[in-house]
Amino acid sequence: MDVTVDQLQRAVEGQHGGKAKLAGVAALREMFQGKTVWDGTIHIFNLEGHPTATRAYAWSSPIEGSTERRFYAVLHLGGIMSPRDAVRAAMAAERRK
Repeated sequence: MDVTVDQLQRAVEGQHGGKAKLAGVAALREMFQGKTVWDGTIHIFNLEGHPTATRAYAWSSPIEGSTERRFYAVLHLGGIMSPRDAVRAAMAAERRK
């Protein structure tokens, strides 16, 4: 099931506040220890009204064993400077859980 830009926009705004506007998309394939951990599209949003960030990256993936999806929204801050950085940070956080 594909998600819409509106769903991703709501995820960014709901998780971080501000007003998100689509700025672009990036196809990305990310590997970890020889295995594909992400292969899909990252949506890039300009973010207005957030106190520190002006950009965010968003995507969704299915939750294993469920019909639900997990929505990721990562701010362009600190060491997060690209869609690849955002995916790596989110996957690292998932591994720490």
